[in-house]
Amino acid sequence: MTFKQILIIQLLTALLFFLPYSSAVYSDQNELLNLSVEDLLNIEVISVAKKAKSLNDSPAAIFVITQNDIKRIGATSVPEALRLAPGLDVARIDANKWAVSARGFNGRFSNKLLVLIDGRNTYTRAFAGVYWENQDVMLDDVERIEIIRGPGASLWGANAVNGVINIITKHSTDTQGGLLVAGGGTEEQGFGAFRYGGMINNATSARAYVKGFKRDKSPHQSGSDAGDDWDKVQGGFRLDSQLTTQDNLTIQGDAYRSIINQNTTFPQSTPPFQNNFNETVNAFGGNILARQQHTFSSTSDYSLQFFYDFYQRDEALFIESRHTVDIDFHHRFAFLGRNDIVWGLGYRYNHDNFQADNIAELHPSSRNDQLFSAFVQDEITLAEDSLWFTIGSKFEYNDYTGFEVQPTARLMWVPHHQHRLWAAVSRAIRTPSRLEHDIKVFAFVNPPQHTLPAVAIVLTGNPQLDSEQVISYEAGYRTTFINNLSIDFAAFYNDYSNLRSMHSDTPFLNPRTGILERPLFFSNNFKAKSYGFEISAVWQMLDWWRWDANYSLFKIDLDGQPAEDATGGRSPQQHVSLRSAISPMQDIDLDIIFRYVDRNRARGFFGTAVIDGYVSMDLRLAWRPANDIEISLVGQNLLAAQHLEYRQENFTQQTEIERGMYGKITWNF
Repeated sequence: MTFKQILIIQLLTALLFFLPYSSAVYSDQNELLNLSVEDLLNIEVISVAKKAKSLNDSPAAIFVITQNDIKRIGATSVPEALRLAPGLDVARIDANKWAVSARGFNGRFSNKLLVLIDGRNTYTRAFAGVYWENQDVMLDDVERIEIIRGPGASLWGANAVNGVINIITKHSTDTQGGLLVAGGGTEEQGFGAFRYGGMINNATSARAYVKGFKRDKSPHQSGSDAGDDWDKVQGGFRLDSQLTTQDNLTIQGDAYRSIINQNTTFPQSTPPFQNNFNETVNAFGGNILARQQHTFSSTSDYSLQFFYDFYQRDEALFIESRHTVDIDFHHRFAFLGRNDIVWGLGYRYNHDNFQADNIAELHPSSRNDQLFSAFVQDEITLAEDSLWFTIGSKFEYNDYTGFEVQPTARLMWVPHHQHRLWAAVSRAIRTPSRLEHDIKVFAFVNPPQHTLPAVAIVLTGNPQLDSEQVISYEAGYRTTFINNLSIDFAAFYNDYSNLRSMHSDTPFLNPRTGILERPLFFSNNFKAKSYGFEISAVWQMLDWWRWDANYSLFKIDLDGQPAEDATGGRSPQQHVSLRSAISPMQDIDLDIIFRYVDRNRARGFFGTAVIDGYVSMDLRLAWRPANDIEISLVGQNLLAAQHLEYRQENFTQQTEIERGMYGKITWNF
């Protein structure tokens, strides 16, 4: 089924169902700093325990980005919104790619961070990571983004090693009526979105949306054009139904297509031994999700979820298509008055197909993978309203490394209603990806020197590659001991083993190309220890003026070796952000964000790049001339004409991020 067919079917199905039943005009107007410091701490989150629990009482390093936060910083994508969170390293690689990680090991293919959208796992088996340019939502429909720094594998499974990001969209009853968004500027050249929601009957609501954008290209460090402009169109729907007093049903889906341009450098066996060219990547895909929830009582419920996801990417290196089917069940119940138990079962099926050129190949070109999982977690009340102990584990069987166990133990102590202390120890694993297992690719060609022939470095997969492992120790403290001020502190120490590394084999002469080939195999020869802390504070200075400040410190020791010798990238030691949110009048908002990112290094096929530290400032001014209309002006990266944030590990050349400005109008009707 083509992208156009997927998109048309999803939009028409949703619109035909509920447009005739549309309700009265709905306004989701941005209110004046509508969450107090106490409200922020009492936000209910589900990512820590797979059940609703206040952020303040969650024994983990968790941070929540609300819809109000996303709107007020002028974010146009999920990664931009994630910059608000402490402990996350968010770097823009070029106009269409991002590097996002938690607590180190950042890169285009960050492989230790699990990302969910409404419970749908977006982690791809292809390279172990997230295609951020594929994962998009209508930001106006996001209710909140829950961010866990530290392992979440005991509930969410493999690859939730250093963190979990859970993007949760609004219930369709909260998006009734129409919403129209339009804007454009220097970098965000043009964007728009339309969403409409209505009631099908007294128990069923729904919405449908379509959005699109075009982004300008970036420059290389040399000043030449990077040719990385891109555009995308996406549509989708959501339907929520109260089937009975105890049963809820949610059905939702999305479909997208994007045209991504990039400047690529590939090695070749003849002079000049590398080929620079501009290529166009065509990417399209879609997903459908259904979730049924049943409530037995206030202490017992279950959820059954199914999703199907498909995507295809047509690149010069290879054409990849992937189908994923996932079934997840979990059940919560109380036991003996002191135990709150959650348990569940899961199954995931992956089918992929790779069509490669003469630069890369995969054996086999198509593969089917299965994942079986089960988990159990028990929250035990040791002292009423003051002390809780949580213990649990995830058990998985995958086709790459077999049986895996990922346990956790957590303690929460409340000595006073204004103070929370917690501690945790966890084990998590990162399973090998398809490419690490089966790929063979020409990574680099050293030109001939004197009597020595050219030598090609051939990156080769390893079917015996084992899982990466971490034992993580964490502790945290939350307090509101001063009125209108909250402080959240978390410290960690991570002990990694079996980290991915490289080892070379004996060169041999390829008779077909006439050059020496030196195989470079993936292996598990590195260990590492990382440690650091994150602190975030919210100060409601006045009713109309709020300050948010974050500081993160991260350090790593890679088994006595320089950290830049590891495959992939690393993260800066320090991140600082300061945000001022001002609403001096009911219809005016002014937001200013300063960010400092420390010096960093990134290692790729073309050597190690030094990324200088930088300071950036974003500014947003918004005016509401009427209750349902908002006009805003946003400036991004205002302190420098352009700066480097990251260098991609693969063949794409490094580009710099430019200063930008755009205007936007939002109309609720």
